Amino acid sequence: MQKKLTLTIDEEVYEGLRQVVGPRKISRFVEDLVRPHVVKHDLYAGYRAMAADCVRESEAMEWAETTCGDVRYEEI
Repeated sequence: MQKKLTLTIDEEVYEGLRQVVGPRKISRFVEDLVRPHVVKHDLYAGYRAMAADCVRESEAMEWAETTCGDVRYEEI
């Protein structure tokens, strides 16, 4: 669900937003900038979901094992 919000900004900033972002895209631009600062995600739930993905975990393990093998032959 979306809510309407009225912001007051300097005219120069507004014109810059219209020119750079576009007149019909300002709301999305501002939301994308603000979201990471005000919406907190449950990282543990995300990690649990990733761990439950057996295909992804198998590919990650294969990649990790391959990478470790590469390090073995590097000169110090």
